[in-house]
Amino acid sequence: MSNPYAVVAITKHGVEMARDLGGRFQGTDVYYMSKFARGDEDSLDIRLFDGSVKLILPDLFQRYNGIILMISLGAVVRMIAPLLIDKKTDPAVLVIDDRGEHVISVLSGHLGGANELTRQVAAVLGARPVITTASDVQGTIPVDLFGRELGWTVDSFDKATPVSASVVNEEPVAVIQETGEQNWWRYDKPLPTHIRVYPDPASALQEPFNAALVISDRLLNDEEQEKLLANGVLYRPKSLVLGIGCNRGTGLEELEAGVLSTLEELRLSVKSVRNVATIDLKKDEEGLLALCSKYNWELVTYTPEQLNTVRLPNPSETVFKYTGAYGVCEPAALLSAGAENWLLEKKKIGNLTLSVARVTFPQLPVKENAHAQ
Repeated sequence: MSNPYAVVAITKHGVEMARDLGGRFQGTDVYYMSKFARGDEDSLDIRLFDGSVKLILPDLFQRYNGIILMISLGAVVRMIAPLLIDKKTDPAVLVIDDRGEHVISVLSGHLGGANELTRQVAAVLGARPVITTASDVQGTIPVDLFGRELGWTVDSFDKATPVSASVVNEEPVAVIQETGEQNWWRYDKPLPTHIRVYPDPASALQEPFNAALVISDRLLNDEEQEKLLANGVLYRPKSLVLGIGCNRGTGLEELEAGVLSTLEELRLSVKSVRNVATIDLKKDEEGLLALCSKYNWELVTYTPEQLNTVRLPNPSETVFKYTGAYGVCEPAALLSAGAENWLLEKKKIGNLTLSVARVTFPQLPVKENAHAQ
C-alpha cells in the first residue's frame, strides 16, 4: 500500500471527482473503470479495472485504511456487507454522491476514522459532511476514541457500547481522572451537566452514576474494578517515566523482567509508560534499545551535567567516578517527567537500577473544568 486511502468511481461524473480528489487530497490512490480511460493513467498512477467494483473490494479492504466510494449508498452497503469483520479492524468507508454534494460516513466512524476523514474530504470538495454517530452529532465524549489523540489507550473495551449509550442518553456519567492530560474536552462549550469529573474513585463513589470513564495508570483493586468497570471503560494515559541505569551488556530479558516485576509491585500499568530516561552514555546500549523497541517507548538521554542539576538524597561517588553523574536513573526519571518526586526513588535489580516518576501535567483553569469535583 503506497497510500492510506483509495477512491473508487464507476460513473463519468464520479471519475471527474475521483481524479480531482486524487490530485488534491494527499495519500489517495484513484481507481476507476477502464472504459473511462484517458490515456494519462499510468503517468498519474491511476488504477484501472474491468467488471464489477465488487470484485476489487476485498483487496481494497485489506490494503487501505480508508475507502472512498463514488457509488450509491445502498449499493455500497450490499457490497461491503460480506467483508465486515469487526469495528476494530474494518477500514473507514465513505460514500460520495454523483454530484459531489454529500460525503457520507458509512463504516468505522470512530475507530476507523471515517468521521474525521468525511470532514476532510468534504472540505476539499466543498461538499456537506454527513455524520450520524450520536456522540459527534451531540458534541459529547466519544467513548471509543476518548483520549486517543493524547496517546491514551483503552485497557477495557468490553463495556464501550453501554457506556457510550449512557453518555449520549445524558445519564449520570463519572469521569474519574487520577492522572493524564486534562485538555480532553474538545468542544467550545461547557461540559454537559450529566458528566461529572472526580479526582479519584473514592470521590466518585460517594455519588450515584450509571457509567464511568476511568483515567488512571494504576492497577485497580478488586473493589474498584467491581464498582467502576461493571459499566465502565478504563483508559491508560502515557503518564509514567522509567529512569534506568544498567551495566554494559545487560540484555533485554533482564531489563524487561526487572521493569515488569517492579511495575507490578507498585501496582502500575505498563501500558501507561511514556518513555525510558537514562544517561547519554547509554544511548547505544543494545538491551535498552531493544526494550524500547519492543514496547514502542522513546529513549530519552541526558548529559552528566544535566543529571547533576537534580539534587539527590543519596548521591553516589562511585557512579560519579564512572559516569560523571552522581546518579542516573533517579535524576533521569525526574527530568523527563518534569516531576519533583519519585513514585520509586531507586531500586537495584541485578545489573540494572530503576526509578519511576509520574509525568507532571498542566492543570486546567477552573473555568475550563467547571464541573470537576
